Amino acid sequence: MYFTATACDEGRINLSPKGMDSFRVLNPTLCGYLDVTGSGNETSAHLKKDGRITIMFNSFTRNALIYRIYGKGRVVRPHHAEYVELAPQFPELPGARQIILIDVESTQTSCGYGVPEMEMKAERQTLKNWVEKKGDDGILAYQEEKNAVSIDGFDTGLND
Repeated sequence: MYFTATACDEGRINLSPKGMDSFRVLNPTLCGYLDVTGSGNETSAHLKKDGRITIMFNSFTRNALIYRIYGKGRVVRPHHAEYVELAPQFPELPGARQIILIDVESTQTSCGYGVPEMEMKAERQTLKNWVEKKGDDGILAYQEEKNAVSIDGFDTGLND
């Protein structure tokens, strides 16, 4: 599990939890994650408008540690030529919407002493089941309805 944070000079700050083995280090200065369809597409809108992104990993084991990646992000969608090159490096996930790439500018560790120790119980199957029920056409319609504009009215670039 990790978290993404983005913001623009106006509107809300976006902070999203991520999982499903979706994050990859692609080279020493480039990382990214496979982003799946969700109730919004705030990260995409913020990256289009501003570009700044922070990724945060927490250790929930005995060894307390937080690791942050700071950088500039961009979105690669399935209809982009670069997606075909990148997709094999990520797992096939239901409802895959786009790949978020981060050009790493800096990283930082911190103690994480206040983060509780926790254990993973299981991966949720809710998204997988929801995507299968909607089908490909249903997911595309959902994205068009719910993911083309952010909650602050910013274009997410879904149709770019």
